[in-house]
Amino acid sequence: MIEVAAAIIENGQGQILIARRKQGKSQAGMWEFPGGKIEVGETTEDCLRRELLEEMNIGINPYAYFGVNDHHYGSTHIRLIAYKATFMSGEIELVDHDEYRWINIAELKEFTFAPADIPFVEMLEEGE
Repeated sequence: MIEVAAAIIENGQGQILIARRKQGKSQAGMWEFPGGKIEVGETTEDCLRRELLEEMNIGINPYAYFGVNDHHYGSTHIRLIAYKATFMSGEIELVDHDEYRWINIAELKEFTFAPADIPFVEMLEEGE
């Protein structure tokens, strides 16, 4: 099983950040909450700070556990751990994605999300 962290990042306008996986990556063309693999000895929060700096060149503050989803992509089992986070600083530069958007929760249904992220989309929509 691979442990992966995902950040539900909010900006000052109450929007959340989503990003589309670029071609050549698994789940290419699908949208997700950005994050990445948790390294040995790393907390989920530290992973998210590191991954968002590496993948998007932004600083975030993970502040609250949001949920966990175990998902199987064929023979690959991932445990996706989501945290709510606040956007702190930086200009977004994409590495593993080819597009990003700041959207309102009501707009989530307009995007095709990676299967592991869908439970978090549903939780956000229910809490709206």
